[in-house]
Amino acid sequence: MATITTPVQIALLDDHPLFRQGMRYILQALPYVESVVEAGEFGELLALCRQRLPDVLLLDLQMPGMDGPEVAQALLGEFPDLKIIVLSMFSADKFITQMMKLGARGYLPKDVDQPQLAQALEDVLTNGHHFTERVSKAMLRGVQQPARPAPLSLSEEVHFTPRELDVLRLICEGRTTADIAEALFLSSRTVDGHRQRLLEKTGSPNVASLGVYAVRHGLLEG
Repeated sequence: MATITTPVQIALLDDHPLFRQGMRYILQALPYVESVVEAGEFGELLALCRQRLPDVLLLDLQMPGMDGPEVAQALLGEFPDLKIIVLSMFSADKFITQMMKLGARGYLPKDVDQPQLAQALEDVLTNGHHFTERVSKAMLRGVQQPARPAPLSLSEEVHFTPRELDVLRLICEGRTTADIAEALFLSSRTVDGHRQRLLEKTGSPNVASLGVYAVRHGLLEG
């Protein structure tokens, strides 16, 4: 695991007080967590974010009055740098792909264990995202239609270097910057540079959207 030296604030949005209390206890035990704030509804969370934007938000999908996708859209519209990790009992592909397309940085089941939660937080804080095998497969299936059209020609879209495509494929496998650097014999800074150019070329706001673009345009084939 990467070492996080800067104290962080975690926010929780869940309408079950007992669940929030248990999560608070777990999160406060992490050495880099400075504080944990919690809310039971959107308005309460919005006020907290406007007072101090948390580093990471753990978001439940099923909320009274305003569900998870609506909350994510509203928050990211006002706070585009907010890092959201979904914690949900719903594991169907449609929920995962919807939230990742909206800009969530990770998606975890509510029965996740403490080491998995800690890993997800560290990945999001250091790399900007956390892709599990479940999430990666759901996203790939989510953009593949039964009558899938032929991939668009790269010449009609965006030109990528062979190295950019190598990096793109590894990103879509959920590899970390360090993993990609080791696999391709590159420095971490060079990998970060390739990632940034890929985001710019595809007009993708985040790595999750980059994965969707790659599948839709047939860039993971071959």
